[in-house]
Amino acid sequence: MKKTTIFLLTMMVFTCTGFSQETETTGGNWKNGGKFALNFSQSSLTNWAPGGQNSLALNSFFNYFADYTKGKSLWENRLDLAYGLLKQGDEDIRKSDDKIDFSSKYGRQATKTLYYAALLNFKSQFSNGYNYPDDSTVISGFLAPGYLSIGVGMDWKPKDYFSFYLSPVTARWIIVNDDALSNAGVFGVDPGEKVRTELGAMARLEFMKDIIKNVNLKSKLELFSNYLDQPQNIDVYWDNMFVMTINKYLSASLNLTLAYDDNIRITDKDGKTGPRTQFKEILGIGFTYGFGDTK
Repeated sequence: MKKTTIFLLTMMVFTCTGFSQETETTGGNWKNGGKFALNFSQSSLTNWAPGGQNSLALNSFFNYFADYTKGKSLWENRLDLAYGLLKQGDEDIRKSDDKIDFSSKYGRQATKTLYYAALLNFKSQFSNGYNYPDDSTVISGFLAPGYLSIGVGMDWKPKDYFSFYLSPVTARWIIVNDDALSNAGVFGVDPGEKVRTELGAMARLEFMKDIIKNVNLKSKLELFSNYLDQPQNIDVYWDNMFVMTINKYLSASLNLTLAYDDNIRITDKDGKTGPRTQFKEILGIGFTYGFGDTK
């Protein structure tokens, strides 16, 4: 776990420094850039009367974009990575955040603000997840689950910082590439199967802009309805990242994520199992490095 984590964080740093230039091609133009952040928090207590526990937390994220324009064509690529670790008291190191999210969208201009568009999206995670305090039973992992979706539709872009993509035809594959999890039939796959195929409609809203001085908001809302099974149950994924710049290399970040997936069954504290609204919040202050074009 430790070696894997160090490798992943190292790769994120090298990736960050490797894609930091704008490239011009004949008849077209590439613009790219991104941001890397490493946030750290620590508490140490010795003979502290009110009580408490020593703790150490490390969170990182890497956002990268690469856009190509030529004539009426627009090709947008996004990569969002995140990984976090937490150690509290005498407990072993635990994972606190884990995300892989890549999307590629090609648009052909129909009007000044409207594009015919095709979208590819892939989501997964880097490492195994456990149902703590049980740290021996794996409940998730790389490609367990993995989500791959491909769709066609229309993309409305009235401003550079906002887009609304609507696809009436989107194919989505849910991948569970783990024998134990596949046999348990988690994440919506049938027991023993490793892929679930869905066909439905997708709506996706994206917003990225400085909302006040030195405060940038990056927000993405995705809605999906599966025509083949209970289309009235809408899957929701809403991710929000606030980055508050303190100086060139120091910033505070707040990540808020809300998700609902009818295929994911969660057992609550009363022992009842079913789909649940999921929520994640991560607040950090630390080193931030931005590169390339601003977005």
